[in-house]
Amino acid sequence: MSGACRDGDPSTMRVHSVGGVPVQPRHRLSCHCGSVVIELDLPDGIVEPRRCDCSICRRKGAIVASVPLAGLRVVQGAVHLRLYQFNTRVAEHYFCGVCGIYTHHKRRSSPDQYGYNVGCLEGIDPFLIPDVPVHDGVHHPADRETPGAV
Repeated sequence: MSGACRDGDPSTMRVHSVGGVPVQPRHRLSCHCGSVVIELDLPDGIVEPRRCDCSICRRKGAIVASVPLAGLRVVQGAVHLRLYQFNTRVAEHYFCGVCGIYTHHKRRSSPDQYGYNVGCLEGIDPFLIPDVPVHDGVHHPADRETPGAV
């Protein structure tokens, strides 16, 4: 079970604990092999956990949430991070070059935020987060033609 609540905005889900494990205000995230370690500022818990059905997220299958750019720090293994970009090449998808696990990405739709892989949070089992919504990434606004554009 998860300690999920909707604070203020009824559409904003904030998860403060998962399976009895509290989400710390400063929580660590790591890849599978431990080569990459990231520290996240999560004072409000896991905010708006979600899945996406765009071409890359559909293949990753990860539950993601976001933090402001200043809320993510690579504390170990920056040298092991690999960058993958496609389509508009705005989003920056990072994964560990040793074990291949997706850790985080700079978001295309909100370039002032990083999305992170909830399954990489230390001690957190993402399968215990109930009712994770799926966002429509197939019809991303940046992929639509501007009316009148040639």
